[in-house]
Amino acid sequence: MKLYIGFDDTDNIDADVGTGKLARRFEAELPDGCRLQGVVRQQLLVDERIPYTSHNSSACLIVEIPDVAVVATIREKAIRHIEQESLSGSDPGLCIAWGENGAFEPLMEFGRCCTERVVSQSEARQAARGIHLSGHGGTNDGIIGAAAAVGLTASGWSGRFIEFARLRELPAVVTVAELEKRGMSVVSMDRDAVSPRPDDRIDTKGWLRPRLLGHRAVVPVLPSGEGLWYTLWEKRGKKSHGR
Repeated sequence: MKLYIGFDDTDNIDADVGTGKLARRFEAELPDGCRLQGVVRQQLLVDERIPYTSHNSSACLIVEIPDVAVVATIREKAIRHIEQESLSGSDPGLCIAWGENGAFEPLMEFGRCCTERVVSQSEARQAARGIHLSGHGGTNDGIIGAAAAVGLTASGWSGRFIEFARLRELPAVVTVAELEKRGMSVVSMDRDAVSPRPDDRIDTKGWLRPRLLGHRAVVPVLPSGEGLWYTLWEKRGKKSHGR
């Protein structure tokens, strides 16, 4: 069974550990029998009316769990994790949902709204009816991003993986075969109908971040020469805003 754990607004502009890293670190807290499938970063609306740390993003873990019985333990651990690891000046939020809830559609729609307009805490609570949603400090505005992270990730068509199959262990240039062995699909964005071959090399620019597309980890690439491709995006720096 698939479980989604959304974190948001746990850091401040001077933090060494942002929400994404805090989410990735929660893997160490998962009970026996649970397996992390990946951690997805979701980009929400950037607007002057919204207080955020650097890019207004939130993060969602996708976890394979053996049984619903472990959800209560995961919830307790997640609350303790967010309360211990979130920083002064933040407004942390947590959202946890699983497949048998049967309530993902409102969360998916809410997540889409969070990429288009300013939304409220009351809208987040309405979308998460029957699902765990909690605030853990400050204004509790983090419940908005946490709920959006779960909804967008559960849709299977939004966000980028910041953890998947130990992607940080890979070198800057890696073969298509190695990525596919780890469960990533390499897809050409070139207008010509040429597909990357297993022995072709991918230049990740030292920043491999597959996209969540069709519930899969997809690496979009463009050709760079014979047997060589490059990924479309690269890392950008932090910028402060409006706390």
